[in-house]
Parts: sequence; structure tokens; C-alpha cells
Amino acid sequence: MDLATRLVELEKRTAQHRELLLTEEAAKTALVLPFFQALGYDVFNPSEVIPEFTADVGIKKGEKVDYALCSEGRVNILVECKPSSVDLDLKHASQLFRYFATTDARVAILTNGVVYKFFSDTEQPNKMDDKPFFSFSMDAIRRTDPQTLERFSRSQFDIAAIIAEAGRLKLESLVRLEIEREFAQPSEDWVRLIAKRVSPAQLTAAMREQYGALIAASIAQLIRDRVNDRLTSALNVANPAPTELEEGGSDDMSDAGDGVITTDDEIAGFRIVQAIAARHVDPRRVVIRDSKSYCAILLDDNNRKTIARLHFNSPTTRYVGTFDGKAETRHPVVELTEVYKLEPQLVARIAELAGGAGG
Repeated sequence: MDLATRLVELEKRTAQHRELLLTEEAAKTALVLPFFQALGYDVFNPSEVIPEFTADVGIKKGEKVDYALCSEGRVNILVECKPSSVDLDLKHASQLFRYFATTDARVAILTNGVVYKFFSDTEQPNKMDDKPFFSFSMDAIRRTDPQTLERFSRSQFDIAAIIAEAGRLKLESLVRLEIEREFAQPSEDWVRLIAKRVSPAQLTAAMREQYGALIAASIAQLIRDRVNDRLTSALNVANPAPTELEEGGSDDMSDAGDGVITTDDEIAGFRIVQAIAARHVDPRRVVIRDSKSYCAILLDDNNRKTIARLHFNSPTTRYVGTFDGKAETRHPVVELTEVYKLEPQLVARIAELAGGAGG
């Protein structure tokens, strides 16, 4: 199972259990240790995952950080954990700050099992930065997160490459944050810039307020339009027109490959279905095939073996289609995590298809 699929499994676990994981130990066991496993570390091998890692720090003797991730006898990553109910703050990283200068580790993680914040020393050698260079959340895994996290896996851990990338990632995250702020609440400088381009009239206080609201609304609409027009591509998927149509179905798939772009939400929905299927069949047998009408999830890349369809093209309503024989049932979904609720139907369909039936 690849890292992306493992992360989707963890995303599901997080959604199901986070409200029950009120203690630090519960978050460690249910969320953090499986994350280490997803990165390729053997959590039962004390030479790879050291719990309650101790190093003397100045006059503070015997202080502990929750975990040290190691390979080839070297400490790669220091990890400090908090309960999943806690919003992470820099004050929670005090032990990481102290340990950073006394170990060989150049990477530190502060986590509550849901949010993971990665720190390094991009600003001053051997002194941990006060801002993370990379963060991600199990509540909202981005398309690019698995690729970034691969760098921290045991098999690919290369500290020189990580440090070289850390500066860029940190700058990117800061730029992203500023853009998000501008999108949510445009600054006066930006309002003045746009207003000047739109109208030569002197900008009054009332006009500033009006332009600010219009800019925020226009950005939101622009993003929705681009998504709905399928102009944001998450993955280039080969979409050859099928040589045979699904028995009893329409020819919707015949337009595959004709300017079709697979969106972030379709990829995320596919990953969830693939993760559910992984318990029952080799996940490599579960593939995505997109078209202008819907996004099909197939077993063995066979259009007679449809596991599910993602009807995500409507600007107002999204559906996931499940199958019993040739009959499709459409289930409305608002949040992608609702796809997990369809596990019984998906598992039944996989059993049906794996047993030789098709639809």
C-alpha cells in the first residue's frame, strides 16, 4: 500500500475517532504511531522508534521528548505529541527547542495526531525555527502532501535534500498564508490597487468598504467557477475511449480523453474508495477513469467492473453512485468524508465483482 493510500486510511480513522482521543497517550497510540508506520518506521523496533527519548539539556537533566525516529543509528526526527483536542501552539514545542541543539536531529515534528507541524533550522544553524516549514492536517490532506511526506519516510530520508527544500517550503507556506488572508479580507493596499485599475475616481472610505467586499466575493466566485469548469488539474490521467461500453449503460464514457481534467475532489474521493477496497483486494486493481459526465472507479481497469461513480461536476449537488448488479444508486454527499459511510455498499460491490459478476 503506497503512502497516499495509507494517509487516506489514517484520515478515515481520524474522522471516526478524534473526539474520543482526549488524552495524549490515546492520540499517540491511535494516530501518531500509525503515521510513523506509514512513513516506513517499525514502531516495535526501539532502534527505529524510541519512545520517551532522553537527552540532557544544560541544567535540565532527564527531560524527555515523546519520540525520536532513527535510522542507521542516527536520530532523524524528534517528535512531541499533544492530545488531539489541543490546538497546537508554539508553547507546546519548548522541549523540541531545547533538544534541537543537543542532538543530531535537523527535523522536529509537533503534532496532536491530526495536525503535524514540521520544523528545522532554516534561519539559524542548530536553533529550531519558531515557524514550521511544512504543515498538514489529517482533516484535509492536500494533493501534494503525500509527495512532500515521502521525503520524511525512512527509506527516502535525506537530510541534505530536506534542508534544501525546507526553506522553499517555508517561504511557500508564508506566501500561501498571506494570499489566504488577502482572499478572506483584502488589505487596504490591495483594495486601492484594484480600485485604481477599475475606476479613476478618488477612493473614499465608503468605496474602500465596497471594493473590499466585492474583491472577496469575486475571488470566491472565481475559485468556484474554475473548479466547476474543471480547470484545476490534480492529476493527469490517461483517459482512452473504451472499446466496449458498460452493459446496459449509456455512452457517457465515450468522451473520455476529450479535454477531461480530474479535480482534487475526484482524486480524494477515489483515494477513499481505494483505501476501503484495500482491505479486500490489491489496491493496485482499483483504478480511476474520468469522463466529462462522471468519474468512474473500476476494478482491474475494466469498464464492466464499476465499483462506484463520482458525480462531482454539478456546481450545487454531488453524488456518489454505488452499484448492485447493473442498478446504480446515487447518494448525495456534502463533505468527502461522507464517502466512508458508503463502505458497506462498496465492500458488497467489490465482493460481487471479485467473484466474477459485472455491471
